[in-house]
Amino acid sequence: MKELNFKSLQNGSDIRGIALPGVEGEEVNLTDTAAERISKGFLIWLSAKTGKSVSDLVVSVGRDPRLSGGNLSETICRTMVRYGVHVMNCSLASTPAMFMSTIFEETNADGAVMVTASHLPFNRNGMKFFSREGGLEKRDITEILTAAGSDAKLGALHPTRENFVEFPSLMKRYSDHLKGLITAKLGEGKPLEGLKIAVDAGNGSGGFFAKKVLEPLGADISASQFLEPDGSFPNHQPNPENEEAMGYITRAVKENHCDLGIIFDTDVDRSSAVDEHGREVNRNAIVAMAAALIAGDHPGTTVVTDSITSTELHTFLEEDLKLKHFRFRRGYRNVINKGIELNEDGIDCQLAIETSGHAAFKENYFLDDGAYLATLIVIRTALLKKEGKGISSVIENLKEPLESREVRMKITGGDFSEIGDRAIDYTRRWMEHNAPDMIANTCSAQNGPAVVKDQKIIIVEPNFEGVRVEFEGPVTGWFLLRKSLHDPIMPLNIESQQEGGCRRIADLLRHCLNNVPDVDSSEL
Repeated sequence: MKELNFKSLQNGSDIRGIALPGVEGEEVNLTDTAAERISKGFLIWLSAKTGKSVSDLVVSVGRDPRLSGGNLSETICRTMVRYGVHVMNCSLASTPAMFMSTIFEETNADGAVMVTASHLPFNRNGMKFFSREGGLEKRDITEILTAAGSDAKLGALHPTRENFVEFPSLMKRYSDHLKGLITAKLGEGKPLEGLKIAVDAGNGSGGFFAKKVLEPLGADISASQFLEPDGSFPNHQPNPENEEAMGYITRAVKENHCDLGIIFDTDVDRSSAVDEHGREVNRNAIVAMAAALIAGDHPGTTVVTDSITSTELHTFLEEDLKLKHFRFRRGYRNVINKGIELNEDGIDCQLAIETSGHAAFKENYFLDDGAYLATLIVIRTALLKKEGKGISSVIENLKEPLESREVRMKITGGDFSEIGDRAIDYTRRWMEHNAPDMIANTCSAQNGPAVVKDQKIIIVEPNFEGVRVEFEGPVTGWFLLRKSLHDPIMPLNIESQQEGGCRRIADLLRHCLNNVPDVDSSEL
C-alpha cells in the first residue's frame, strides 16, 4: 500500500483531499485509513488543548451532503469511540452549526469536526476542526497531521459504542437560534409575513435556512431552489463566487418578483445576496452590505477585508459609512485573525470579511457564518419594507468599477516563492521609476504633453500583500499583484473606472514583467 502523505492534505487551516475515484489523474488520498489517523491526531491535539484525558472529551461530528461524507464521518466517529471519546454524530449539518455545538448547552462539545470541502467538485472532501475558541489555525492543522503520521499513542482502545450518540437535532437547535435573532428584532409570531425570499442552497447544506428559519416565520419561500441535499451537485456549483450559480439566483429573484435572494456555498460558511431588482450583492457589494448592517450600532468601527477590495468600496466604507477600512491579506483566516488581533490591541473591529463571502462578526464569536449574515440581511429587508424601501437602498451609494479583470500568471521557474517575491519587488520599483515616462510618452502621442502633468502613480502603503498601485489622471484605476502561497502562480487584479483602463494598466505591467524571468505574462 502506498504510504500516506499527510502533509499533502493540508490546505491552510483546513484538510482537503480526493475522497472518491472517477476523475482521471486524481488518485484517492483521503482514505479511511487517513481519516482514522487524522482523527487520532485531532484527539491528541484537543486533549493537549483542553487538559482533559482523551476518554473525557466530548466531540461532535457533522458533514455536508458530499457523496463520500457519510463514510468519512462514520469512520471519524468509529475511531473516536474506540478511544473512549463521547461522540455526537450530528449527521447533515453546516460548518457554523458545528462550531455552535461547542457553545450550545445541549451539546457543550469540547471540539467539533465538519466533513466538507466547501465548493470543490464532488470527488473532493476534507475536514474543518473547531475548539470552543473557534476554528483551528494553520499551525494547529500542521500539528494534527504531524501526529497523524507519527506513532504517538492515545492509550487503551475501547471497542464498544456506548459513548456514541446520534444527534441529528443540531440543525433544529441552530435554526431556532437564528429564528430567535429575527424575532428579537422584529417581534414574535410571523414577522416575515409579506416578504418573498428566494434561497438557493446549490444542493448543499443550506436548504434548512428556507425551510426551518424563514418559512416558519411567515416568509414566502416558493421561489427557492436546489434546497434538497445532493452531493453530486446536479444543478450548479454551490459557490456564491461562481458566475453560473449567481445567474440562477438572480433569475429566480427577477422572475418571481422577490424582495430578496440568498445563496449559500456547500457548508454555509459563506453567502451572498440578490437585491429586489435582481442585482447581485456579491464580492465588494457583500462587504459593503455587511458593513452597512453594523455601522449604525458601531459608529467608527474598523472593518477588516482581504487585499483585492476595490477603491470604490474603500470610499464607501470610510466616507459614506464613516467606518475605518483595514485592507489586509487574502485568506479568510488571515482576515478573521487580524480582526481578532485588532480588538486585542484595543482597536474596535466588529467585522472581518473576505470578498469571497466569508463574513465574521465580533458579536457572533468572529465565526464566518453565511446563515448569520443572511439573517442580518433578512432582518434589514423586513424593516426597510415597512418603510417602502428595498434592501438595495442600504448600499445605493456604493460605486462599482467600470472594468475589472483577473489574470493568474504562471511561474515557470523552480522556487516559485522566491520568483514571486522578485517579481513584486521589481514591479514596485518599475512602477515608481519607469511607468511615469511610459505613460507620458503614450499620452503625449495621443493627447499632447499638457495632459501628462496630472498623472499620479501611487504605491499604496501600508500594504500587506504583494504590491498595490493606484493611478489617477489620464490612466485611472488600480492593480494588485501578489503571489499564491500554495501554487506557482501570481494572481493579478486590475480595476478601472475608465473605458479601456484595464487594458492600459495591463500594457504597463506587460512591459514591466517582460523583464522578470520565469513569470509568464503572455495573458496580459
